[in-house]
Amino acid sequence: MKKFTVSQFLTAILIVLTGFTLYSCTVDGPEIRPVKQEDVIGNYKGRLITVQGESKTEKIKNFKVKKDTVMFAEFPVDEIVKTVVKDPVKAEMAIKALGKVKYDIQYTSSVNVASNVIELSLVPKPMEIRIPVDGTTKKTEVVLTAKQKGFYVGMDGSMRFVLNAEKITVDGTVLAPYEAINYNFPFCVKY
Repeated sequence: MKKFTVSQFLTAILIVLTGFTLYSCTVDGPEIRPVKQEDVIGNYKGRLITVQGESKTEKIKNFKVKKDTVMFAEFPVDEIVKTVVKDPVKAEMAIKALGKVKYDIQYTSSVNVASNVIELSLVPKPMEIRIPVDGTTKKTEVVLTAKQKGFYVGMDGSMRFVLNAEKITVDGTVLAPYEAINYNFPFCVKY
């Protein structure tokens, strides 16, 4: 029976490892499925970072996306109410009295094949809410904008977008001075 020397054994190990290395170079990893327009449709849950001046809050929010609409069953209006109603106790009472505020955002989409994303051009309409305070109702209109496109990322199936509350009008009077409210949804996933 022939015995292997240490150098022959190490050479054999080296040949086997080289084979594995060359094989792994030919396998590109998992196949990435191209994104399609209908991939964006579904129910989402994601992080919302709300910034107004020096104030910053984070929450988890749910929303639904249909063919051309992002739909919130409960849009976050706390900062809006606190901007309109300066007294913190009355503002909290108004937020509770308002309950859930529904808000829909229309969008158009296009597939960016090179980046494997769906680009979303959001077209928010003014939001109208009636804020109850001191036995009266403050008719409030909030102008929301989307200064940049949103994205549905095919690689991880996430959605990202940003909205800005640019202007608030109460009973026909524009609030001034006013610091815009930024609603940033940096990472939302389907559930």
